[in-house]
Amino acid sequence: MENIGEQVVCLIVYHLLFAMFVWSYWKTIFTLPMNPSKEFHLSYAEKEMLEREPRGETHQEVLKRAAKDLPIYTRTMSGAIRYCDRCQLIKPDRCHHCSVCDKCILKMDHHCPWVNNCVGFSNYKFFLLFLAYSLLYCLFIAATDLQYFIKFWTNGLPDTQAKFHIMFLFFAAAMFSVSLSSLFGYHCWLVSKNKSTLEAFRSPVFRHGTDKNGFSLGFSKNLRQVFGDEKKYWPLPVFSSLEGHQFPSKPLRESQSHLLTDSQSWTDSSTNPDKGKVGMSNPGLTIENET
Repeated sequence: MENIGEQVVCLIVYHLLFAMFVWSYWKTIFTLPMNPSKEFHLSYAEKEMLEREPRGETHQEVLKRAAKDLPIYTRTMSGAIRYCDRCQLIKPDRCHHCSVCDKCILKMDHHCPWVNNCVGFSNYKFFLLFLAYSLLYCLFIAATDLQYFIKFWTNGLPDTQAKFHIMFLFFAAAMFSVSLSSLFGYHCWLVSKNKSTLEAFRSPVFRHGTDKNGFSLGFSKNLRQVFGDEKKYWPLPVFSSLEGHQFPSKPLRESQSHLLTDSQSWTDSSTNPDKGKVGMSNPGLTIENET
């Protein structure tokens, strides 16, 4: 590049995209996934009872009593309360046990080997921004390199080793752009439907049955649930996701009950355990372990 203005603009844009990409990647890696709080764990006496008694009505009664005041709406395929044997807790809605982390993760999307971390409620926004900025970063490199890539094939570049660097850089950026665009587009679709990757492959089950769009609150609210109300924070990798209690409380069919009635109370043991709970009891519930 011979034009000083073009050089300055490219340097500023490049380093801005690179900084946002690294920041998002760092936050995705080092943000600890949220786990269910102690109110979802069984008491010592309840754990002893489950271990001592054979499976049957006793187990059913133990879990029924433990879950009656918890804000849970989803069930196993057989209609039982979702219980994790490994963590010995009743799973909140959209919570799944990660076999890699060996923990139950709130709103688990998947375990990502690229970031060596579980992607869930606490870092899903960071993961989306990581995909977005890495895509923009690769597109910017491919776009600024394109004119020199064309000169490479038309013999318009000096015969030095630098021209092979230009060719490699364009191919690498273009290939990553293709793969990242498909992955980013898929997760944008998931956000618009308020689904996780796990829920896209296996629809959540509610008391009335399976509903693939059971957590959808409409495009706007689905987007706000991940990014929050303050749009100025959307492009920044800072936590701004909404808890479910901030959404309108108008009646929805049972399958559309709020995702996180009070997500903060699930993860902060110092909050009032009675806040945001919905009474629930079903004598027909059976016990089934799900990991």
